[in-house]
Amino acid sequence: MQEKEQQLIQEFEMFDDWMDKYNYIIELGKELPMIDPQFKTPEYLIDGCQSQVWLHPDYHDGRIFFTADSDAIITKGIVNLLIFVLSGRTPQEILSNDLSYIDAIGLKEHLSPTRSNGLASMIKQIKLYALAYQSKENQ
Repeated sequence: MQEKEQQLIQEFEMFDDWMDKYNYIIELGKELPMIDPQFKTPEYLIDGCQSQVWLHPDYHDGRIFFTADSDAIITKGIVNLLIFVLSGRTPQEILSNDLSYIDAIGLKEHLSPTRSNGLASMIKQIKLYALAYQSKENQ
């Protein structure tokens, strides 16, 4: 996980201003592991996002794999920043990750309040899925 976090931090450091970083986030959105259309339902819609964001977990071999989609291109990039690092990890790895790379790239202070709330909602949902799968493992 730390390697992927460092990779993102280094990629963001290549850009001098935030307009370039926003463009990079948009490019990341184009690489988002797309959710199967059958999961674009209210059940997988993240509450608290201004845009519609669907997040689907797939759990196998003790790891959670995420796919997602959004109706807003920048939001696709933001959710992919999370999926890039957290997908394919164990529930415990997800729960114990402090996501410090989000602060390191300066994302939080450059998002509008509504997008910041959306980011927090995405993180919360990912952690809730991890907690649910961890609970199933411990039964």
